[in-house]
Amino acid sequence: MLAKRIIPCLDIKDGQTVKGVNFVEIKAVGDPVELGALYAEQGADELVFLDITASHEKRKTLVDLVRRIARNINIPFTVGGGVTEIADADALLSAGADKVSVNSAAVRNPNLINDLALNFGKQFVVCAIDARLANDCWTVTVNGGRIPTDKELFSWAKEAENRGAGEILFTSMNHDGTKGGFANNALCMLSESLSIPIIASGGAGTMEHFYDTFTIGKADAGLAASIFHYKEIGIPELKAYLHERGIVVRL
Repeated sequence: MLAKRIIPCLDIKDGQTVKGVNFVEIKAVGDPVELGALYAEQGADELVFLDITASHEKRKTLVDLVRRIARNINIPFTVGGGVTEIADADALLSAGADKVSVNSAAVRNPNLINDLALNFGKQFVVCAIDARLANDCWTVTVNGGRIPTDKELFSWAKEAENRGAGEILFTSMNHDGTKGGFANNALCMLSESLSIPIIASGGAGTMEHFYDTFTIGKADAGLAASIFHYKEIGIPELKAYLHERGIVVRL
């Protein structure tokens, strides 16, 4: 059985790590280079870097910052924000990224997923999906959750898989930053309908929430930000908790 992964997330705005609630009330929480190095040292399985305003500001990801973080970690590193073409992904790969995450640009140009998978391999491509639940429908959004689209979570995730995405990073906007638990029903449906790994994002607040998303939600990885940034939960303690309850993790 593959080990479940614990993934801290660095949401980046103006070169600083930030965190909000439901994609608003954004506050700075620390230096991304220092945090990335700390999480790698603590035993995080991977690190995700998301330049959360790149698409909205119509600019590229902060490549120099990616390079500085990559120099200080020894775990797989996924980078997203502002990736719109092969050249962007190539620059991030050269800077030390192991995978790229595409979100808004892929919604607007789904062929971007095909192109990335063809050029770099499926394992390099993460399709991030920010979706909001309303009236029993998960609506996909773009530009950091600012703009709703006509796409629906499950059909878009399936299309992304078919086009060559190697993983889906699903963030529930309803749960983001609330620390009330992950969107496990939706995660379970994604897991059962797709054959690629699903990363759960949005809502982590307790160790039990990770246990629930790995069992009820059937997620392959649990991503969180504020609980790690504010030292509410330590990665070694979280892994020990999960291991004691029969979840396969890398200790």
